[in-house]
Amino acid sequence: QVQLVEAGGGLVQAGGSLRLSCAASGRSFRSYVMGWFRQAPGKERDFVACISANGVMTWYAESVKGRFTISRDNAKNTVSLQMNSLKPEDTAVYYCAATTLAATVQRPTTYDYWGQGTQVTVSS
Repeated sequence: QVQLVEAGGGLVQAGGSLRLSCAASGRSFRSYVMGWFRQAPGKERDFVACISANGVMTWYAESVKGRFTISRDNAKNTVSLQMNSLKPEDTAVYYCAATTLAATVQRPTTYDYWGQGTQVTVSS
């Protein structure tokens, strides 16, 4: 069992930056692939980024490549998402998620555990 709590959301102007963090409690954090997803009103939950259990490999949605960076600290049981050059279309609730699977990591259904989400709003 893993509990996930996100923090760091807020309101920012276009072109600005935010850093989201996700704190995990429970056992074996370093065994999990960690992902970030986002969901805008009336839309499906979309993949943003994920990072392998050992932190060596990362994957990004095309829409955020070059602007967002995912990282993790297995000693502190945290995963972060640095978001730069934010755009109004990045506005959404952002969710942290965990899975023991290393395949189909872009699908929400792959993930077993989810945080409660944190709102990110980018004004134009």
